[in-house]
Amino acid sequence: MKINDLKKSVRAIPNYPKKGINFRDITTVLSDKELFQYMIDRMCIPWKGEDVDAVLGIESRGFIMGSAIAYKLNTAFIPLRKPDKLPYQTFSVNYDLEYGSTQMHIHTDALNNLQNVIIIDDLLATGGTALAAIELTEKFENTNLVGMGFFIDLPSLGGSAILKKKGINAHFLIDF
Repeated sequence: MKINDLKKSVRAIPNYPKKGINFRDITTVLSDKELFQYMIDRMCIPWKGEDVDAVLGIESRGFIMGSAIAYKLNTAFIPLRKPDKLPYQTFSVNYDLEYGSTQMHIHTDALNNLQNVIIIDDLLATGGTALAAIELTEKFENTNLVGMGFFIDLPSLGGSAILKKKGINAHFLIDF
């Protein structure tokens, strides 16, 4: 199996969720056990040997990959959620997407005793969601962002350049 197999398996859906957006659907990869296992194994490689206490997964596809990566790395998993999804006190940040705006939340005690974290999501586009996740980690004292991992990078939309400029250690499996 090769990285190119993953890339070929991602389905493009034009004009979703709105006109002009070319949505990258990863359910085609998730539904193939060999591709899914290969993707998770490859996404773990940059973090092997790193001191990682927790994987933070961005709702919702970041939950799928992040929890599997946390399991393989023997770390905690922390969800970064949409508004009104977490039952306890939260920190929140507002951010913009390519097609709207929203908030991201984390429990105020989610990173207690968890110093070194990585953030996982399925796709990096303009960087708005990634920057919001970074901002949430900065609300915790003594938390160190080891890096970020994405299945897909859309470099023409500028998110990876923003992370690079900020000095974020970001890894991607494929790009479009």
